[in-house]
Amino acid sequence: MKFGQQLRDSLFPDWKFYYVDYSGLKRFLYERTEKGYTADDESEFVKLLDSELEKVNNFQQTKSSEMKQRIEYCEKQVDLITQNPAPEDAKREQLDIIEREIDAVISEVYELAKFTRLNFTAFIKIVKKHDKNAPFILKPIFTERLNSRPFFKENFDELLLELSRLYNIVRNGGVDVDGNKDPQAGNGQNFVRQTTKYWVHPDNVMELKLYILKYLPVLIYRTKGMAAPPNPAITSIYFDNEDLDLYQGRLEKSEGAEAIRLRWYGDMDSSEIFVERKTHHEDWTGEKSVKERFSIKEKHVNEYLAGTYTLDSKIERLREEGKKSEQDLQDMDKLSHEVLDSVKTKHLVPVIRSFYNRTAFQIPGDARVRISLDTELTMVREDSFDGKPRAGSNWRRTDIGIDYPFSQLPEQDVCRFPYAILEVKLQTQSGVEPPQWVLDLIDSHLVEAVPKFSKFIHGTSVLLEDRVDVLPFWFSQMDRDIRKPATKGIGISRTNSPRGSFVAIDNATRQRVGGGHMGSKTPSQTSEQYQNDDIEVVVESEPGEHSSQNEDTATHYSNNYDGAEPPNEATSLLGRQNRSKSWLHKINPFSPTNKPMHNGRHSEAPFTSRQDQPNKRIAVPVRVEPKVFFANERTFLSWLNFAIVLGSLALGLLNFGDSTGKIAGAAFTVIAMMVMVYALMLFQWRAERIRRRESGPYDDRIGPTILVVVLISAVVLNFYLKIISH
Repeated sequence: MKFGQQLRDSLFPDWKFYYVDYSGLKRFLYERTEKGYTADDESEFVKLLDSELEKVNNFQQTKSSEMKQRIEYCEKQVDLITQNPAPEDAKREQLDIIEREIDAVISEVYELAKFTRLNFTAFIKIVKKHDKNAPFILKPIFTERLNSRPFFKENFDELLLELSRLYNIVRNGGVDVDGNKDPQAGNGQNFVRQTTKYWVHPDNVMELKLYILKYLPVLIYRTKGMAAPPNPAITSIYFDNEDLDLYQGRLEKSEGAEAIRLRWYGDMDSSEIFVERKTHHEDWTGEKSVKERFSIKEKHVNEYLAGTYTLDSKIERLREEGKKSEQDLQDMDKLSHEVLDSVKTKHLVPVIRSFYNRTAFQIPGDARVRISLDTELTMVREDSFDGKPRAGSNWRRTDIGIDYPFSQLPEQDVCRFPYAILEVKLQTQSGVEPPQWVLDLIDSHLVEAVPKFSKFIHGTSVLLEDRVDVLPFWFSQMDRDIRKPATKGIGISRTNSPRGSFVAIDNATRQRVGGGHMGSKTPSQTSEQYQNDDIEVVVESEPGEHSSQNEDTATHYSNNYDGAEPPNEATSLLGRQNRSKSWLHKINPFSPTNKPMHNGRHSEAPFTSRQDQPNKRIAVPVRVEPKVFFANERTFLSWLNFAIVLGSLALGLLNFGDSTGKIAGAAFTVIAMMVMVYALMLFQWRAERIRRRESGPYDDRIGPTILVVVLISAVVLNFYLKIISH
């Protein structure tokens, strides 16, 4: 689908005059180019482009300011309602009206995000068309003009936080009941926890966030004295060796496979570093996969990894303070020694850095449903395997911070993942169904299920692809557009504001006391700007809604647009450019040359390799239990049983038969030996494939065919010799 058609299909009709006139600008270019494009034409085109940019920027800024004022207005109304000594029924009725107003604001925030992204993409594309068809280069100049009117830098996270808090207060009858609860409370022991992961297309990120906050508030971890919300950035340094043993173990889900990482939250100046170890256990072992961690000061990390620093002093201090139990302290000491031992014995070094901004949704103190959304996911090389001292002798490289999209790094050192990662954690009692809205969400068009997705595995397989032999199974999903037709009833729909239904709470009280019904008078607090409330727009959010809320996901624009090329109009808005074909087609014989997208479009893969690679095996997740190995052994014993019976027959013919019987006995003896050798080879071959978790097939059609032919030949030979002997 051409972008012009996509723009016409996506815009909100009531505000179509505020979108960039993409068709008009394109028509101007083509008409003037056919006649011979002159300097006067260029001057006129620049004026038209500036006028469109000013129009879009002014509208976006006006609408953004209006959203903030409407939220403030709702907050004031909630305060008035809760402070007024009116009957609960009257308060509840007014809070319901406020809730509908919040729904209307949510729908407009969603439309405003769509508006921002569509117009930003339109400007980039029209400038690209200009530079391609006109004899003048406009991109460098327009880049400066675009940065001077940064409508695409609008950060909607502040609006999301305010809407989340306000929605939660209104749902709880006007009281902030969750304000003083411990976010980590409510994690009982007699529960079954299920964790599933999903990809979210950048077009759906804002819609997904707004949909979730209707049911769960944004979870904010605040410490004493902290006024502003904490930085949502999470950065991890994963360790491995040159043979990538940890990668291989985690990819194949080997029993006891480890992942060791160092993680910190927020900025680079964070002094607390968490050393974490994740250990995989198969279900049949009776143990659960576990994640263990302890904290250490950043200044001690290098000493700890070198083995010259221990946690003895910290453990002793915690013991004196009584903040942790003796068992916890022993576990911390044991974990610190085991992690250090793994680093030493397996020769582990920093390999991959993962960075993302996390938005968590959970009712404080209630861990039954927890949802996290990771945006702006980026993987960066930390190793020195190719001779480049990225981290040097330090435990992490120091030439970058949390400055997404890390444009200062060479392309071979960074992998910007094209989707957001949604993680749904359900902690419900056995036999209890999760909330219906969660089931509707995971079955909707907003998400794409990717079980067992791993940031460490993906980053390693992409950035160190010349060192890996096995690729994760989700690579086959990277070659298709994960967007789906909208699911009815799921997502954000247009909601009209009920502001005309607001009633002064004192008037409602007097009417109820007098036995009358509530009126529909509008309070004096309603300002003029709310009288026309049918304002909405059209565009979707980016891979993240933080520092680069409105960057173009196709090329990972930073907050300061640098003139990066947008995607081709005939392809998805995702996708690395200058790639003729995804390398996955070369390793997947079942992958067609052209993948059809929805609405009849053809898309390129949103991720492609940097260079051609030889064929590599894709690891398909296969659940292997002990009974599979036992079944292989039973098959082997069955073959041996057949060989023993055949061998016994052969021995009888050799010892007690005539000359013909001895010849047949010799033939059957050879066949019995062949069966035993074949059974042993087949057993070893199947056992190796099972250990490697290969998806099959496990049958052998050649061996049994040969054995049948040989057996028939031996029987025919015996029959022939017996006939001619008479």
